[in-house]
Amino acid sequence: MSYNEAKEKYSRLGVDTEKAIEKAKSAAISLHCWQGDDVRGFDTDPNKPLTGGIQTTGNYPGRARNYKELMADMDMALSLIPGKKKINLHASYAIFPENEWVDRDKIEPKHFKPWVDFMKKRGLGADFNPTFFSHPMCDPLTLSSPSKETRDFWIRHGKACLRISEYLAKETGEKCTMNIWTGDGFKDIPADRLGPRKRYKESIDEILSEPFDFNLVKPCVESKVFGIGVESYTVGSAEFSLLYASLNKDKCIPLMDNGHYHPTEVVSDKISSLLAYFPEIALHVTRPVRWDSDHVVLFDDETREIMKEVVRCGGLEGRVNIALDYFDASINRIAAWVLGARNAEKALLYALLEPSKSLKEKQDSSDFTSLLVEMDEEKTLPFGEVWNEYCSRCGVPEDGDWLKEVKKYESKVLKERV
Repeated sequence: MSYNEAKEKYSRLGVDTEKAIEKAKSAAISLHCWQGDDVRGFDTDPNKPLTGGIQTTGNYPGRARNYKELMADMDMALSLIPGKKKINLHASYAIFPENEWVDRDKIEPKHFKPWVDFMKKRGLGADFNPTFFSHPMCDPLTLSSPSKETRDFWIRHGKACLRISEYLAKETGEKCTMNIWTGDGFKDIPADRLGPRKRYKESIDEILSEPFDFNLVKPCVESKVFGIGVESYTVGSAEFSLLYASLNKDKCIPLMDNGHYHPTEVVSDKISSLLAYFPEIALHVTRPVRWDSDHVVLFDDETREIMKEVVRCGGLEGRVNIALDYFDASINRIAAWVLGARNAEKALLYALLEPSKSLKEKQDSSDFTSLLVEMDEEKTLPFGEVWNEYCSRCGVPEDGDWLKEVKKYESKVLKERV
């Protein structure tokens, strides 16, 4: 079947594939830098173990070892991913001139100028994250620590990151989502749950007291249900984070990661609830397998449902900021980047092709029989032809063709890294 034939089939349901393709091309998805080097960053010893509940499994050859290799790998990935992209950075990816290293509480915008140059040349926006893990000042807590010295260090880090985020927004010309997440919590049953949460709240309050333009920088608070080493108690729980954002709407938005909830919860069901109260939210799209395992995003039911809710709720009109968050070292890292990002794009285009007007009319008229039938039968519409057309117009390979390009890059570049 050709694209024109697929276009005609969709038009019978009132769906304009041309409009869907153009809308998908303009919707930014933020590509996370940490997939390329297993969340190692550049500011600490790369051989030290990750902390804060972060764990990357696998040892596939070819991990990026410095910022030049990471940027080169990212360029390779970007050449194979359709649509508009942003780059999501962690503070630990600061780039220091030789013999000019500074600790995380003293990082400055100038340490991210090479990233700005990279983004400007490619027309990319930026998102940012303070790095509250894998550092000697994790005791193991950070913003919720009983130690004022520890909290003050991480508060200074958070403030520095706000200044960097505003710099990134001004330089790229796009708003920057700055996500506050820590792995603070306890492995076993705590004696005091309230104390750490009060300290955490006060620390975030202090970070957000730093002057910044809320039109340019969108600070987020991200929740988590549990993690490695914090199985019994997470300070920044869903209730804590959502309440904090709701009481600080003038300077903060909520962020939901679909791996950070109980296995029976789905973020797709939460998006509409948050958008009923918040003008803007943020998402981290990942794939949890039994827990927050950050597997590569697939074109699966929940990814499709998340994107459907984003589209249905008007999230592409500046209300939902979408970023990816996964890290897999068991397979080719560039292939992981590309597969996950293409599947997120694919799910977004799939959502834009939903005959939403017809489906809403059936729901509102209580014609639930027709609603269920139409929702199910649309799954067999010739979506693949529209996706291939979208890839072609974006100048990237179709499915079935892009992996060979990654394999060539692996044989020429990655195999030389030891």
